[in-house]
Amino acid sequence: MKTFVLGASLVAIVGATASADVTFSFTNQTWTGFNFSEAYAAGSLSGTMTGASINATLNASVAYTYADDLCVYIAGTPLATGGALQCGGYSNLSAGQRYFWPNGGSSVPGTTSIGTVTFATGVDMTGSSNSVWIGNGYGAAGTSGTFTGSITLHGVNAVPAPGAIALLGLAGLAGRRRR
Repeated sequence: MKTFVLGASLVAIVGATASADVTFSFTNQTWTGFNFSEAYAAGSLSGTMTGASINATLNASVAYTYADDLCVYIAGTPLATGGALQCGGYSNLSAGQRYFWPNGGSSVPGTTSIGTVTFATGVDMTGSSNSVWIGNGYGAAGTSGTFTGSITLHGVNAVPAPGAIALLGLAGLAGRRRR
Protein backbone atom coordinates (compact mmCIF):
# COMPACT_ATOMS: atom_id res chain seq x y z
CA MET A 1 0.00 0.00 0.00
CA LYS A 2 2.88 2.38 0.80
CA THR A 3 4.32 1.90 -2.70
CA PHE A 4 0.95 2.65 -4.28
CA VAL A 5 0.59 5.85 -2.21
CA LEU A 6 4.18 6.82 -3.05
CA GLY A 7 3.53 6.24 -6.78
CA ALA A 8 0.30 8.25 -6.69
CA SER A 9 2.07 11.03 -4.78
CA LEU A 10 4.86 11.10 -7.36
CA VAL A 11 2.36 11.42 -10.21
CA ALA A 12 0.58 14.24 -8.35
CA ILE A 13 3.86 16.07 -7.68
CA VAL A 14 5.02 15.73 -11.28
CA GLY A 15 1.67 17.05 -12.51
CA ALA A 16 1.64 19.93 -10.02
CA THR A 17 5.18 21.08 -10.83
CA ALA A 18 4.82 20.87 -14.60
CA SER A 19 5.63 24.15 -16.27
CA ALA A 20 2.87 25.94 -18.10
CA ASP A 21 5.18 26.73 -21.02
CA VAL A 22 6.62 24.75 -23.91
CA THR A 23 9.67 25.73 -25.94
CA PHE A 24 10.42 24.91 -29.56
CA SER A 25 14.16 25.20 -30.33
CA PHE A 26 15.89 25.23 -33.71
CA THR A 27 19.45 25.52 -35.04
CA ASN A 28 20.26 26.78 -38.54
CA GLN A 29 16.68 26.08 -39.62
CA THR A 30 15.84 27.45 -43.07
CA TRP A 31 12.27 28.26 -44.00
CA THR A 32 11.36 29.62 -47.43
CA GLY A 33 8.50 32.11 -47.79
CA PHE A 34 5.25 30.74 -46.28
CA ASN A 35 6.99 27.48 -45.40
CA PHE A 36 6.07 26.15 -41.94
CA SER A 37 6.93 23.17 -39.76
CA GLU A 38 4.33 21.58 -37.50
CA ALA A 39 5.91 22.20 -34.09
CA TYR A 40 3.00 20.75 -32.08
CA ALA A 41 0.31 18.56 -33.65
CA ALA A 42 -3.37 18.96 -32.81
CA GLY A 43 -4.09 17.50 -29.37
CA SER A 44 -0.44 17.52 -28.23
CA LEU A 45 -0.84 20.64 -26.03
CA SER A 46 -3.20 21.38 -23.17
CA GLY A 47 -4.11 24.66 -21.53
CA THR A 48 -4.77 28.12 -22.88
CA MET A 49 -1.99 29.78 -24.84
CA THR A 50 -1.72 33.30 -23.42
CA GLY A 51 1.38 34.56 -25.19
CA ALA A 52 4.66 33.74 -26.90
CA SER A 53 8.30 34.70 -26.47
CA ILE A 54 10.96 34.71 -29.14
CA ASN A 55 14.72 34.57 -28.77
CA ALA A 56 16.07 34.03 -32.26
CA THR A 57 18.88 35.18 -34.51
CA LEU A 58 18.60 35.51 -38.28
CA ASN A 59 21.66 33.69 -39.64
CA ALA A 60 21.00 34.23 -43.35
CA SER A 61 18.39 36.01 -45.46
CA VAL A 62 17.36 35.78 -49.09
CA ALA A 63 15.14 38.45 -50.69
CA TYR A 64 14.60 40.50 -47.53
CA THR A 65 13.35 38.00 -44.97
CA TYR A 66 13.65 39.85 -41.63
CA ALA A 67 14.35 38.38 -38.20
CA ASP A 68 10.79 39.24 -37.12
CA ASP A 69 9.34 37.27 -40.05
CA LEU A 70 9.79 34.13 -37.92
CA CYS A 71 6.16 33.28 -37.28
CA VAL A 72 3.99 31.26 -34.91
CA TYR A 73 0.75 30.30 -36.64
CA ILE A 74 -2.10 28.34 -35.06
CA ALA A 75 -4.28 26.58 -37.61
CA GLY A 76 -5.66 23.20 -38.56
CA THR A 77 -4.23 20.56 -40.84
CA PRO A 78 -3.72 20.80 -43.75
CA LEU A 79 -2.15 24.22 -43.34
CA ALA A 80 -4.27 27.03 -44.78
CA THR A 81 -4.90 30.72 -44.22
CA GLY A 82 -7.59 31.88 -41.79
CA GLY A 83 -6.16 30.20 -38.68
CA ALA A 84 -6.77 31.18 -35.06
CA LEU A 85 -3.59 33.22 -34.46
CA GLN A 86 -0.51 34.64 -36.18
CA CYS A 87 2.43 36.07 -34.25
CA GLY A 88 5.26 37.47 -36.37
CA GLY A 89 5.64 37.62 -40.13
CA TYR A 90 5.16 40.46 -42.57
CA SER A 91 2.53 38.79 -44.76
CA ASN A 92 -1.04 38.51 -43.46
CA LEU A 93 -2.33 34.95 -43.09
CA SER A 94 -5.87 36.21 -42.22
CA ALA A 95 -5.78 34.75 -38.72
CA GLY A 96 -8.43 35.60 -36.14
CA GLN A 97 -5.73 37.34 -34.04
CA ARG A 98 -2.53 38.91 -35.37
CA TYR A 99 0.50 40.14 -33.45
CA PHE A 100 4.00 41.37 -34.28
CA TRP A 101 7.27 40.68 -32.45
CA PRO A 102 8.57 43.77 -30.63
CA ASN A 103 11.82 43.94 -32.66
CA GLY A 104 13.87 42.28 -35.39
CA GLY A 105 12.93 44.42 -38.38
CA SER A 106 16.09 43.86 -40.43
CA SER A 107 17.35 41.33 -42.97
CA VAL A 108 21.01 41.74 -41.95
CA PRO A 109 22.47 38.42 -40.76
CA GLY A 110 23.00 38.52 -37.00
CA THR A 111 19.78 40.49 -36.36
CA THR A 112 17.96 39.22 -33.29
CA SER A 113 14.29 39.15 -32.47
CA ILE A 114 13.86 38.94 -28.70
CA GLY A 115 10.72 39.67 -26.70
CA THR A 116 7.32 38.57 -25.51
CA VAL A 117 3.84 39.12 -26.90
CA THR A 118 0.79 38.70 -24.67
CA PHE A 119 -2.40 37.78 -26.53
CA ALA A 120 -5.57 39.80 -25.93
CA THR A 121 -7.56 36.56 -26.06
CA GLY A 122 -5.99 33.23 -25.08
CA VAL A 123 -6.21 30.28 -27.44
CA ASP A 124 -7.56 27.09 -25.83
CA MET A 125 -5.38 24.21 -27.01
CA THR A 126 -6.92 21.42 -24.87
CA GLY A 127 -8.51 18.96 -27.29
CA SER A 128 -8.12 21.49 -30.09
CA SER A 129 -8.02 20.47 -33.74
CA ASN A 130 -5.43 23.23 -34.31
CA SER A 131 -1.70 22.62 -34.65
CA VAL A 132 1.09 25.06 -33.82
CA TRP A 133 3.12 25.87 -36.91
CA ILE A 134 6.44 27.75 -36.95
CA GLY A 135 8.04 29.15 -40.08
CA ASN A 136 8.65 32.08 -42.37
CA GLY A 137 5.75 34.54 -42.35
CA TYR A 138 7.06 36.53 -45.30
CA GLY A 139 5.47 35.12 -48.43
CA ALA A 140 7.16 36.95 -51.30
CA ALA A 141 8.52 34.73 -54.07
CA GLY A 142 12.08 33.51 -53.60
CA THR A 143 12.41 34.46 -49.94
CA SER A 144 14.05 32.41 -47.23
CA GLY A 145 15.48 32.89 -43.78
CA THR A 146 17.79 30.74 -41.69
CA PHE A 147 17.25 31.03 -37.94
CA THR A 148 18.75 29.76 -34.67
CA GLY A 149 16.97 30.15 -31.35
CA SER A 150 13.72 29.30 -29.65
CA ILE A 151 10.07 30.22 -29.33
CA THR A 152 8.29 29.66 -26.02
CA LEU A 153 4.50 29.29 -25.88
CA HIS A 154 3.05 30.46 -22.56
CA GLY A 155 0.14 28.86 -20.70
CA VAL A 156 0.30 25.43 -22.32
CA ASN A 157 1.79 22.05 -21.45
CA ALA A 158 2.78 19.14 -23.65
CA VAL A 159 0.29 16.29 -23.30
CA PRO A 160 2.15 13.15 -22.16
CA ALA A 161 2.23 10.38 -24.70
CA PRO A 162 -0.02 7.42 -23.81
CA GLY A 163 3.08 5.21 -23.56
CA ALA A 164 4.58 7.40 -20.81
CA ILE A 165 1.38 7.19 -18.78
CA ALA A 166 1.30 3.41 -19.23
CA LEU A 167 4.90 3.13 -18.01
CA LEU A 168 4.03 5.08 -14.85
CA GLY A 169 1.15 2.69 -14.24
CA LEU A 170 3.35 -0.35 -14.80
CA ALA A 171 6.00 1.06 -12.44
CA GLY A 172 3.33 1.44 -9.77
CA LEU A 173 2.13 -2.13 -10.27
CA ALA A 174 5.66 -3.52 -10.25
CA GLY A 175 6.45 -1.61 -7.07
CA ARG A 176 3.32 -2.94 -5.45
CA ARG A 177 4.18 -6.57 -6.31
CA ARG A 178 7.74 -6.39 -4.91
CA ARG A 179 6.47 -6.71 -1.39
